[in-house]
Amino acid sequence: MKAVVVHGPKDLRVEEVPESPVGPGEVAVDIAYGGICGSDLHYWQHGRNGSFEVKEPLVLGHEVVGRVRELGEDVTGWSVGDAVAIHPATPCPEPGAKPTGMHLVQGGTYLGSASTTPHTQGGLVEVLNVQARQLRRLPQGLNLRTAALAEPLAIAIHGIDRAAGCIEGSRCFVSGAGPIGLLAAAVLKLRGAASVAISDLQPRALEVARAMGIEETFNILEGESPVSLVFDVSVEAAGAAASLQIVLDATCRGGTVVQLGILPRDAASISLSELGLRELTVFGSQRFETEMDEAVELLAEHPFLARVISHDYPLVEAEEAFAMAQNSAVSSKVLIKVGALEA
Repeated sequence: MKAVVVHGPKDLRVEEVPESPVGPGEVAVDIAYGGICGSDLHYWQHGRNGSFEVKEPLVLGHEVVGRVRELGEDVTGWSVGDAVAIHPATPCPEPGAKPTGMHLVQGGTYLGSASTTPHTQGGLVEVLNVQARQLRRLPQGLNLRTAALAEPLAIAIHGIDRAAGCIEGSRCFVSGAGPIGLLAAAVLKLRGAASVAISDLQPRALEVARAMGIEETFNILEGESPVSLVFDVSVEAAGAAASLQIVLDATCRGGTVVQLGILPRDAASISLSELGLRELTVFGSQRFETEMDEAVELLAEHPFLARVISHDYPLVEAEEAFAMAQNSAVSSKVLIKVGALEA
């Protein structure tokens, strides 16, 4: 079967990989779509994602959806042909479980990651075997293309809900209008924010934000910036020190900051004195745990969320898809159409 495999920096191939038998408690899924994440781009560009270095061929991808192909021994509650999203983490909560902080426990794995040896192979492959508990059933009417947003939307939900109790009726701001920032802004609206503003360097990203109903946009390159000390809740979604400074400057006294983007470990000069002087509350956010359950429901209920998807490419054009995803001036969420399946 074919898969998208990275061998090192700038060495991305669509190649044959062996298909594994379905083990007890596992389900084989015909993958239909997979989204390209920032971590996938790092593995492609640099051969590493942070401290995780590609030391053996790695199938990329963790934002994947498809249809059940085969059930392993002892698997119940699923049928061949069921449309599903796949939770990329192990250990993984059961569908409908209450959150316990499982996603913060050390030693877990994530699809398409070089954090383990051997590496945890990813989901941009024609057939993927996963534990049955990793499946999330798609609601009626949710097509597989849109459902590919379930994983990044779950990340946005988890981050925004870190500030639960602060959102409703508040003036909110997001720095960074990439896919995660756009979804975070949408979740703020759905959580009852009085207003939502967003900033970015790319005009096209801000056009998408406006198409999604975001009330106010700021183009940083054109000198537009959020008014200082205006917003009750601010979200850093770009993963850049300069973006965090914008967030700190924009948040009012006694306000709340959510760090949703993954900041680099490099030394950076950020004015942190206002954290104490203005009594800001700061929430970190790391991936998600049970939020994919709600993510698929929101995608079914709110079609406007699909505007985050800008392009999709067939599997054989994976390298072109990655190049497009790298160019934030012209793309938002880029998908690879792995199979010919549709909901």
